[in-house]
Amino acid sequence: MFRHAIGLGYIERDITEDLRGLLEPLHVRHRPGITDPARLGELLRAIDGYTGREVIGIALKLALLFFVRPGELRKARWQQFDLQAAQWRIPAECMKARIQHLVPLSRQALELLLKLRRISGDSEYVFASLRHQSRPLHGTALSGALQSLGFERSEVTPYGFRATACTLLNELGWRSEAIERQMAHGVSDSIRRHYNYAQHLPERRVMMQAWAITWMGCGRPA
Repeated sequence: MFRHAIGLGYIERDITEDLRGLLEPLHVRHRPGITDPARLGELLRAIDGYTGREVIGIALKLALLFFVRPGELRKARWQQFDLQAAQWRIPAECMKARIQHLVPLSRQALELLLKLRRISGDSEYVFASLRHQSRPLHGTALSGALQSLGFERSEVTPYGFRATACTLLNELGWRSEAIERQMAHGVSDSIRRHYNYAQHLPERRVMMQAWAITWMGCGRPA
C-alpha cells in the first residue's frame, strides 16, 4: 500500500521501514498428535475403556472420526445433522474460514450419534453440558479426558486429531485434494472458496468410511 502511495506521489517514503526488527516473528503453534499406528491403537482402546461421562467418551471417538476443529465439534447442533443423508453440514458462521463445510458420516459415526440422541436429544447441542443442557461441553472437557486416560498434552490434544488424520490418510494413499477438503483447509481463489464445500464429496464419503473401519477396529468396534 505504501509503495503504491509512493508511486502515485502521495508520500515520499514507506514509514513501515522503521518497524523492521522491532516486532517478533509470528510463531506457528503446532498441536501434537499421534501418528504411530500402534500408539493410536493404544489411544483408541483407552478411549473405549473410558469410564467418565458417556457423552465425553463418544465425543473423543467422533473427534477422531470427523477430525474437525474441537470448537466445531463441541458446538455441533442437532439441526445441522441429516442422519438419513449421512452428513453433517456445518454452517459458514461456525467455521474458521467462514465457508460452509460438509462432513460425510460413516456407519460407525451414525451409530455413535444415535447413542447420543438418547442422551442429549433434548438439547439443541449434540454434546450438551451436564450442568447446563442449553450449553455445549466446556472447552477443556476433551483434553481433560485424554489426560485422565494417561495421555499428556505434550503427546496428543483434541486438536492434534487433525494432524493424526491428515498424516495417516496421506500414508494410506488417499489423494491430498480430498484430504485437504475434508480438513476444511482454505483455498486461495475467492470464487472457488465459496463453492468448494462439496468438492470431492463422493471420494470423501468413501475415504471417511474407510478411515472409520481402519481405526475404529484398533479398539472395540463402535
